[in-house]
Amino acid sequence: MSHDLETLYESYRTGDNQFQLAGGVEGITKLANDFYDQMTTLPEARRILHMHPTDLTESREKLARFLCGYMNGPELYEEKYGPIQLTPAHAHLAIGTTEKEAWLLCMRKAMDLQPYPQEFKDFIMKRLEIPAGRCQNRP
Repeated sequence: MSHDLETLYESYRTGDNQFQLAGGVEGITKLANDFYDQMTTLPEARRILHMHPTDLTESREKLARFLCGYMNGPELYEEKYGPIQLTPAHAHLAIGTTEKEAWLLCMRKAMDLQPYPQEFKDFIMKRLEIPAGRCQNRP
């Protein structure tokens, strides 16, 4: 990674810069909605779509709340649902590499729809590999 990119990434880690660059609650809610819109249309995501309830309203809200906190904004998920426990929350689902990659594909496609700088999109996608990996419980 170049020095300039390291400096840029460090600025993203400062305060609530990620949250602000993502457009605050409104921008992150749009990202979450675009994510689930991708999930409902991408053939690669069919399997993970079927792991969700038919009505995605609560799923969309939970993802938006999670992302707000994950991007150093307000801990909206925790305020409503308590501490985030990704591994136990997904333990009942068969999530392998294929499902993890489908989730990341949906997020990548949703990111592409956002007006964020490309470096910020890349930074967030790299960060989201961590929680995606924590949900994986199969090879």
